[in-house]
Amino acid sequence: MNSHKKLLTGPYLIWAAAFILIPLAMIFYYGLTGEDGGFTLGNLLAIGTRENFKALGLSLILSIISTAVCLILAYPLAMILVNMNVSQSGFIVLIFILPMWMNFLLRTMAWQTLLEKNGVINQILGFLHLPSLQIINTPYAIILGMVYNFLPFMVLPLYNALLKIDRDIINAARDLGATEAYTFRKIILPLSMPGVISGIIMVFVPALTTFVISDLLGGSKILLIGNVIEQKFKQGSNWHVGSGLSLVMMVFILLSMAVMNKYDKDGEGGMF
Repeated sequence: MNSHKKLLTGPYLIWAAAFILIPLAMIFYYGLTGEDGGFTLGNLLAIGTRENFKALGLSLILSIISTAVCLILAYPLAMILVNMNVSQSGFIVLIFILPMWMNFLLRTMAWQTLLEKNGVINQILGFLHLPSLQIINTPYAIILGMVYNFLPFMVLPLYNALLKIDRDIINAARDLGATEAYTFRKIILPLSMPGVISGIIMVFVPALTTFVISDLLGGSKILLIGNVIEQKFKQGSNWHVGSGLSLVMMVFILLSMAVMNKYDKDGEGGMF
């Protein structure tokens, strides 16, 4: 029986090697070698150049803002859904999972159509004799695109964590005279922290590494670190520096995963 189980893992091992281990090994190879094939840390230190460091700083700022906005919007929504006793396998999946089936690129391009100078929103504002919005190709448009695309990744972990809180604990606090604010601060928020941490990581990491949203909604005026890495691979054909910058970004991802494992050891803040 054990030998049959090992055979069943074969396809996954082949898939993991082909699409995870081999590409990762290539990134490490190119990131730690120069054009001559010799070992170097210069590709990693390229993050310290003025252009790259500026792109990294802007990426961090926009990612933090987008994550904060997602948290502010998602927490009340998750609480409302929990209080409505919405079935996790029904309405919640339909509302937040179904839109994610649409291609990520198409969703972002739709916002580009809405926000551009002669887009749908400005046409409606013009019809109502209101001033137009000049938001396209600005950091605000990038934040809007991040919040729209990554909000479900914040709502679902929060909903899952809040759903697991024993209602008897909350009712007991209210019976003992605790106010709604005190109950939230001392009971609901601490017990939902695994979902909060999980949601923050699941939004922050893709927001930090994205380049499609900044390409379409930020134009060529705003470069995030994801755009810099993309240009190194596609335009400059400099795989060594591009891989080195990717390894630097991998450090942020590993730190985020370490934080999530520390505060959500039992996986209580997972998507499902």
